[in-house]
Amino acid sequence: MSGQPAASSRVTALKAARERDSEDKRRRALAAVAAMEARGTPVTFAGLARTAGVSTWLVYAPGVREHVEAARRRQAEARLDPGRAHADRHDGPAAGLRTDLAIAREEIRRLRAEHDRLRQRLRLHLGAEIEGPARAELIARVADLEATNRRLVAERDARSVEADTGGRRARELEDELAAARESLRQLIRAENRGR
Repeated sequence: MSGQPAASSRVTALKAARERDSEDKRRRALAAVAAMEARGTPVTFAGLARTAGVSTWLVYAPGVREHVEAARRRQAEARLDPGRAHADRHDGPAAGLRTDLAIAREEIRRLRAEHDRLRQRLRLHLGAEIEGPARAELIARVADLEATNRRLVAERDARSVEADTGGRRARELEDELAAARESLRQLIRAENRGR
């Protein structure tokens, strides 16, 4: 029993570490998108994964993919309208702020979704603790039910034996009664003939 809380805290610590690592990789990927776009480097999924040092899977994941696709759209629009791209280059700080704002909004949206998910899990966990009986109570209840079941099965078997014995005795008595009637009839016939 004492090992269980330690194992639970290790699992919790591992989950927290994995979440921190995932958050760090997402931040690196989003920062790399902004840096690649600011330098004018073509933003591709594979290039982003190499630049940020993250897996290709992560750059396609929701929360990162949208930023990559938005950067690619902006780069495609800039290639079609070079005058606008030149204006955007002079507007670099504002574009960087817009990118930071978009990243922050995405992070807020993701954190809200995670908050709602964790809140729901906590609500379910607490509800189970409040509504559910303790494990020891359930084990005791099952043991009581099993004992009652054994007693009832034994009683049923005893009643079955009694019923079989009673049925045999009833048949024997019926046979004796039939024999007594037959002998009474014979006696009455013999008496009637003797007169």
